[in-house]
Amino acid sequence: MRKWLLAFALGVSAYVQAQQKYNLQQSITIALENNLQLRQLMLQVQTNQNVFEQSKWQRYPTLNFSGSQGLQSGRNIDPFTNQFVEQKVNFSNFSLNTGVNLFNGYQQKNIIKQNQLNVQATQKDVEANRNALVLNVASAYITLLNNQEQLEFARRQAETTRLQLDRTDRLVKAGSLPQTNLYDIQSQLANDELSIVNAQNNIELAKLTLKQYLNLPASEVFEIEAINLPAPSATTPYSATLEQVYNAAIKYLPDLDAANLRIESAKTGIEIARGAKLPSITLGGGLSSSFSSAAPKQRFVGDGGASTIMDVPSTTRYVSYAGFSVPVIEKVTVPSGSIQDFGYFDQLNFNRNASISLSLRMPIFNGYQVRYRIANAIIQQKNLEYQYQIIQNQIRQTVEQAYYSMVNAAKRYDATSRQIASLELSFKAAELRFNAGAINATEYNIAKNNLDRSRASLIQAKYEFLFRTKILDFYQSRSITLE
Repeated sequence: MRKWLLAFALGVSAYVQAQQKYNLQQSITIALENNLQLRQLMLQVQTNQNVFEQSKWQRYPTLNFSGSQGLQSGRNIDPFTNQFVEQKVNFSNFSLNTGVNLFNGYQQKNIIKQNQLNVQATQKDVEANRNALVLNVASAYITLLNNQEQLEFARRQAETTRLQLDRTDRLVKAGSLPQTNLYDIQSQLANDELSIVNAQNNIELAKLTLKQYLNLPASEVFEIEAINLPAPSATTPYSATLEQVYNAAIKYLPDLDAANLRIESAKTGIEIARGAKLPSITLGGGLSSSFSSAAPKQRFVGDGGASTIMDVPSTTRYVSYAGFSVPVIEKVTVPSGSIQDFGYFDQLNFNRNASISLSLRMPIFNGYQVRYRIANAIIQQKNLEYQYQIIQNQIRQTVEQAYYSMVNAAKRYDATSRQIASLELSFKAAELRFNAGAINATEYNIAKNNLDRSRASLIQAKYEFLFRTKILDFYQSRSITLE
């Protein structure tokens, strides 16, 4: 029972999935969520953000600790006394150092500014790539709609030909029409069926293209919603003029913003290069200490009290008296204090050393490195200014192409509609004459094919108009919908 319920649930789930249809906005959302290139760009934004944050910390002092432990044998210098010794010596060295750059020609300030501009430019790159993906999805979606309608049209035309084939077959059997007419109509039906196959193939290819933009496997079930489109109007094809669309595009599209931010970054790069011509001032400080096993384990430590004078027999000076050697009594000043243990931490405390320094670095001649860095930074700025103009021209050309393609599609739709009205009358007349035996099947097929081509062209013009208007809408920061 459980297995049956599980199978039933899976079947229902698969059925629901198969029946679900996606509109354009849902397709765009899936594409944005699944696009790996966008994720890579967002990682680049995070990387540049980290570089920017780290460069701000460069204004603060550094603090570093270092330590070492070692063993020396044979003839060595005692780190404690700086004297040669013939023994094994254990030693330790510790240091704590700090430093801060007080002035470096405003380079650090400009580096922070440049890194911030790089973050903003990369964020604009993400937006530009999002826009490109949205337009690609819209193009693939509308192409799929066009191909689906072309398929329906091809099926209707094939059905019309089948009906005519039945009538022709009856007329041939009745002796009203020659057998060749039947063969011609059968040939026309084969052509119509081939058109259906081609239309189905075009649908599969368009659906595959759309799935690839959505980063979905080709085997996944994916259907789109059918829509009813209004007929284009050749008199008022669009609500905005070409210049209005272009002026809105250069304000809305992030491509120009990214290019402009990179120009500002290049200008800051020039200031960074020029900063290397100025002097730099650095403040530093350090604290260090060391330990040596060769140092005495005990030492006299004064307590600050008054010294005393003691009589101490000399161990090296003697006088003779009555045949005896008598040591000389010396008066020795003994400071107030006591002998204390001199351990590891006592020695580190005794050997501590502190330092502070102020460094000035004045560049005089470095093989013209700074000069050429400035020259290259200026070239980079000019290159980015040209890139800005290129992007601006590309936007204008894209808007112009979309606008005139939209206008031409509306005109083509209007002209094709009038052509179809005439061809429909011509086809009806040809059909009546063919059924009456006044014309042969070849003339009938010519009239039908002319009408079919015009109707297919009408569908193509309608979707071409739709796509171009959506591009123009998008360039004016309007959402792309097909309602």
